[in-house]
Amino acid sequence: MLSAVCVGETMAMLTPVHAVPLHLATELHFGIGGAESNVAMGLAAMGLDTHWISRVGNDGFGTRILHDLRDHGVGVAGVEIDHALPTGLYVKVPAQDSDPDGGSSVLYYRQGSAASAMGRDTLSNPAVSTLLENAALIHLSGITAALSPECLSLLEAILTAPRNGRTISFDVNWREALWAGQDRSVLQRLANLADVVLVGKDEAEHAFGTTDEAELRRLMPDPEVLVIKNEAISAISLDRSGTREEVPALSVAVVEPVGAGDSFAAGYLSGMLFGLGQKESLRRGHVAAACTLTVHGDRGPLPDAAELAAILDSSDAAWAAIHVEDGQFNTRTGA
Repeated sequence: MLSAVCVGETMAMLTPVHAVPLHLATELHFGIGGAESNVAMGLAAMGLDTHWISRVGNDGFGTRILHDLRDHGVGVAGVEIDHALPTGLYVKVPAQDSDPDGGSSVLYYRQGSAASAMGRDTLSNPAVSTLLENAALIHLSGITAALSPECLSLLEAILTAPRNGRTISFDVNWREALWAGQDRSVLQRLANLADVVLVGKDEAEHAFGTTDEAELRRLMPDPEVLVIKNEAISAISLDRSGTREEVPALSVAVVEPVGAGDSFAAGYLSGMLFGLGQKESLRRGHVAAACTLTVHGDRGPLPDAAELAAILDSSDAAWAAIHVEDGQFNTRTGA
């Protein structure tokens, strides 16, 4: 079985119950959240032998994270438990009806977290080095680069090591709050060292100063493929030879957008690992994202294997006619 390894921080996530303002909340829902672990759980759901490398505190938050990942079929042998530093935490503040334009927001409590202490020393852990050596895919993100100088050094070490047949993917995952006061130009350098780069068009302006496809490819000439996620419109792949593929997004009755980008990454990367072409891999990404968009939470269940194959093999006209609601893939009447 092909092996994938995802590296990055996962935090405990607290959210006010009943979507009340934080200062009025008497109950908080406890979940977990992390871009790389979301991708890991998505890859595991798609049949890959998947592992997560990180650090957590010796606390209930860290224990919950490890249990949740194991429950989703993700290996955690490469996770170190820190007996001095805590697991990171964030609070999701829901949008309020009284301020519909305000949107939801996030409060981070991750400075000095156990995961922020990852560094080149992490690679000396035998469990970590073995997982990385045996991986067909190593998935990284720009979030980790912003956590600490040590975390940045870890990414540099992984990205500059001999590939030995491995593929390294890098999802930019722009987070404004993490890059405040930091040199964001490191994102371009790191992305250009990867084999596959994923970036949202909305993120590209912040991270790279442009949304122009040709300019983005010029800024990152070395990766085999650059994938640009154009929100609810389409996804575009630009390979190093100049070939461009664009696949329109599916029509979706969106419940919540959280986690859709990570699901897209898992879908696309699994297709690539299974030897599918760019069009098929982009479609696989859209299907995974659609499943997550139609549920509350960071992940939605995929269609069964037969339905997934039929969706992926559909004609362009049939693909354009699909509407996804409540996790169901239906053909729109009159389409």
